[in-house]
Formats: sequence, structure tokens, C-alpha cells
Amino acid sequence: MKPIQNIENALIDLRKQINNHPLYNSLETIDDVKTFMEIHVFAVWDFMSLLKALQNQLTSTQIPWTPKGHGEAARFINEIVMGEESDVNELGEAKSHYEMYIDAMDQIQANTSFIKAFLNSIFEGNDIDSALKTQHIATDISAFVNFTFDVIKTGKPHCIASAFTFGREDVIPDMFLEIIKQSKTSEDDNRYSKLLYYLNRHIEIDGDEHGPISLQMVETLCGNDSEKWNDVLKIAKQALEHRLLLWDYIYQSILKNKEIEVVN
Repeated sequence: MKPIQNIENALIDLRKQINNHPLYNSLETIDDVKTFMEIHVFAVWDFMSLLKALQNQLTSTQIPWTPKGHGEAARFINEIVMGEESDVNELGEAKSHYEMYIDAMDQIQANTSFIKAFLNSIFEGNDIDSALKTQHIATDISAFVNFTFDVIKTGKPHCIASAFTFGREDVIPDMFLEIIKQSKTSEDDNRYSKLLYYLNRHIEIDGDEHGPISLQMVETLCGNDSEKWNDVLKIAKQALEHRLLLWDYIYQSILKNKEIEVVN
């Protein structure tokens, strides 16, 4: 059995926990979806840093240009960058998936002030940890984001590729299918048109294109190096565990808001 298949098999239980999480069934009202998006947007944002970290590691982004020697992996990541950083929205406009997500939040009038204040803090020169603390971002969200940047700080392409592939690209289609399938919100409600486009777009490109490409990228970066494969498995498990913790936090936040509504 190939190492990549061993990794996939070792992650089955964690993936099942994510795909069967009670969070999906809790999305009953537009307020529930707002709560989900206001927290999940941080994962949408930090995904782009994983992506760009891989691009920086596998391609030459400095002037003067010099070859990095990762031709096949560079091709993989450049294809993914094009789709994630400059995809086409439902109006035919070129936008990053993060910007599409913000548009979807604006459409349902979700609160974008926390993520925007956090990014403004980054623009002003603060590091990730300081920006999270000064903007009083919840501990569970901070833990998710900090894990992402801890992996990036390793500077090891195979470790970053593991978090990117198994924590994001390989699992996102299943997660978003569950959101669409189990959510009790109406697909005929025009307030959700941008969100549904975003979710369906990710299912389409991550499941059919980016997911398989990412798996090939991991294989290319690890080759026959057993130590690298061990690193990949360790990071992959941690990435999915952090996803579960984030899902737990969103779920509890939704339940808490429901209780407040009942009391009021």
C-alpha cells in the first residue's frame, strides 16, 4: 500500500467525526448561519496563508528569479493559487475565495467587524499572536489560527502541504456537502445565494481538482522519505483535531445563542 493511502486510512475516524458533527444539524435559522460564518471566516482567511507559504517554498517569488527545483510541485501549487486567489464569482468577477466569503457574509448581514479589525491589525504591522490578542479573538479561534502559523513557521514544505492537504483541501468537500445537505435553511432563499455558490464552488474544485492535485503534491514532496511521511501523518492528525475543536466551538456558540433567544 502506498504511504499516501496509509495516511488516508489513518485519518478515517477523525474525518468521520468531522462529517458527522452535530454542528451541521444545528444550522436551522439565518442567525445560526451568521454565527457559523462569523467564526469560520478565520479559517477561510488563514487557509490563504497556508497556500501562499507553499507557493513561497515551492516557487521563486523573489527578484531576481532563481529556480527552486520543485517543478512538478510548483505546477501543482500554482494551479491551486490561481483557483483560490483569483476565482470567478457568480457574477463573473475575479475574486479570492476569502473575498467571496465576505460578500456572502455581507449578503446575510453577518458581522464582519471582528475579522476586518483583525486584518487591519495585521496591516498595521502586528504579528498574528498580537493581533489575535488585541482584537480579543476567542481562544478557540486563536488556537486554530496559531496552529496554522506554527506549521508555516516550520518552513518544511511537506509539513505545510500536510496541513493544507489533509486539514483543508481533502476534507473541505465532505464538510461543505454536509452543510448543504443537513442545513435546514432554504436553498430557495436568495439571502444564501452567495454562500451556496461559495460552498458549491469549493465542492467542485476541491473535490474534482485541488484535492487530487494536493495529494500528488504531498507524494512528490515526501518521495520515499519515511521521516517526512511520519511528519505528514502527525500534522494531518493535528490539523483535523483542530478542525474538530473549532467545530465544537461554533456548535456551542450556536446553542448558546439559541438559549438566549428562548429566554428573550
